[in-house]
Amino acid sequence: MPHRDHDRRIRFDDARAIMEVDFSGFVFDSSARVNAFYDRIEERIAATGEDLWFFLVNLHDMRIDPNAWLAYSRRGRALNHAHSMGSVRFDGSEITRAQILRAADTEAFDPNLFATRDEALARIATMPNTRRPRVVHDRSHAFTDYVRRLAFDEARRIMEVDFSHFTFNNSRDVNEFYDYIEGRIRETDKRWFFLVNLNGCEILPAAWVQYAHRGKRLNTAASLGTVRFAAGAQTETDIRLRAESQGFDPNLCNTREEALDRIAGMYAARLQGVTP
Repeated sequence: MPHRDHDRRIRFDDARAIMEVDFSGFVFDSSARVNAFYDRIEERIAATGEDLWFFLVNLHDMRIDPNAWLAYSRRGRALNHAHSMGSVRFDGSEITRAQILRAADTEAFDPNLFATRDEALARIATMPNTRRPRVVHDRSHAFTDYVRRLAFDEARRIMEVDFSHFTFNNSRDVNEFYDYIEGRIRETDKRWFFLVNLNGCEILPAAWVQYAHRGKRLNTAASLGTVRFAAGAQTETDIRLRAESQGFDPNLCNTREEALDRIAGMYAARLQGVTP
């Protein structure tokens, strides 16, 4: 779906700090369609320069097919944790209302579901605006923890980053680690194959939007190919969902040895002038 078709459904009310998303009549018939829409929402929010908004969501005659529900739930939760001061939904069909209420009961969130847009706006008017002061996250990790987790193998042209048993709690954790990685790569003045250890890594919902953004930017700028290994089930699911809409191969392996073999094949193909 072209950006213009998404963009006409995403509006910002600066005066009331509201981002309104119009899902009316929209059919989420696949996880790829969910991911493409949410990718665009994230991009539009980033372009505003404001991290936090009230979310006003029109669900009139929206349909979410069963095979799209996992993606819809996970992407919505990540977006809310990263950018929402409160989410209010309105005008759901009976089927959609039942789906939302069932998900709210299972995942323990307030569905804030109303019959009309006016009722939804009235609910938002009662919610506190937390933009001022801006949320400043506490530092979760020492700088030395980043240093010991990055290594360069000149012979095999590999940059290895060790995210094992590391928790990205929020966007500050993501930005600090990726700032360090980008700085070290700039010093080498080279592109590298990326080998990423995800064993026991946790990327919490409040960190996912920024993690995806910084990872995509780094791969575009400096990666000859990226291979990940030992991702837990939850992290693997999130990576595969984003790969589906953003057109990259998640290249997920079970072990470091398998990942190294895959990079060796990519490197050999590159030396032979073949695109891996």
